[in-house]
Amino acid sequence: MNDWPDIRAAVAKLCTGFPGEYWRAKDKADAYPIEFVEALTREGWLSALIPEEFGGSGLPLSAACAILEEIHASGGNGAAAHAQMYVMGTLLRHGSATQKAQYLPAVARGELRLQAFGVTEPTSGSDTLSLRTTAVRDGDNYLINGQKIWTSRAAQSDLMVLLARTTPKDQVAKRTEGLSVFLLDMRDCPGLSIQPIETMMNHGTTAVFFDNVKIPAANRIGEEGQGFRYILSGMNAERILIAAECIGDARFFLDRATSYAKERQVFGRPIGQNQGIQFPLAQAHARAHAAKLVVADACRRYESGEVAGAEANMAKMLAAEASWQAGEAAMQTLGGFAFAAEYDIERKFRETRLYQVAPVSTNLILAYIAEHVLGLPKSY
Repeated sequence: MNDWPDIRAAVAKLCTGFPGEYWRAKDKADAYPIEFVEALTREGWLSALIPEEFGGSGLPLSAACAILEEIHASGGNGAAAHAQMYVMGTLLRHGSATQKAQYLPAVARGELRLQAFGVTEPTSGSDTLSLRTTAVRDGDNYLINGQKIWTSRAAQSDLMVLLARTTPKDQVAKRTEGLSVFLLDMRDCPGLSIQPIETMMNHGTTAVFFDNVKIPAANRIGEEGQGFRYILSGMNAERILIAAECIGDARFFLDRATSYAKERQVFGRPIGQNQGIQFPLAQAHARAHAAKLVVADACRRYESGEVAGAEANMAKMLAAEASWQAGEAAMQTLGGFAFAAEYDIERKFRETRLYQVAPVSTNLILAYIAEHVLGLPKSY
């Protein structure tokens, strides 16, 4: 599989313009890194997956993985814009020709941001099939009522891919039916309100409320009631891309820690000469390398059109664990300095911890593997 060295070099070069000081300032102010997102847009990286006919680059998912990995390896945070890559899959794979022509060119030009993914709700969490937000047909529109939570970048996005219930849960033949996907234009949207949620890292996440919000029926993606299966491909892409970010985080931690271990002198010798420092770093490197191979396999399967649910889940779990282990090793290596904001370790430590919980928790991934790969009885 192509590792996209030219893309990696170009993205790394762009990221030099956004050093640790930039990210620390944004983190301290809990502010959206608009300058960084605009730079990614100008260089065409956020339109990498959009087909050329709509103004994008038409690149495969592995190229998007390379982009996000390099952002994180540089010490940045791709979460500011990564949804524009994984949300794209639902529209690209299941949207109509009219929908693509209407929205994708403007997204590619940077005139519209498609970065919000409205799925999770306070009462259902990971139990997506139990979501309560409703979409009721009203002539040429649907009326949306309900609430979403952990909808990151809703305040900075123009468009949202929204999952809502169009048929009551007790009236469907299968649990996976009765949900529909919509492309919501949030720019002029009466009844829509967004409430920021303060978190331990700068992630721009929100709660979103819908009070008789109108969505044109023409903005429904695919068939009514089949939305759950439409978003699954987007969820698999999301997990693979998040895994690539975690690999970038692991690289960042290991680069900073090994550089420090070579230079830091204690008792007349570099601390990197001590096996107590060497072994955790070496083990973290080995695990990150192994996780990257799993990410590449998941990406290859996704790009070839294979069912990649198990591989996407395993890639995300293993990469998140590898980045956390690398972060732990970096914290121990730098000691007290790891807690100082100027070294960026503590910021990245907080950021990478998220990915063992979201977008799907490690426990749910293990339950998925147990049932769908090992054939064990369903546990939930």
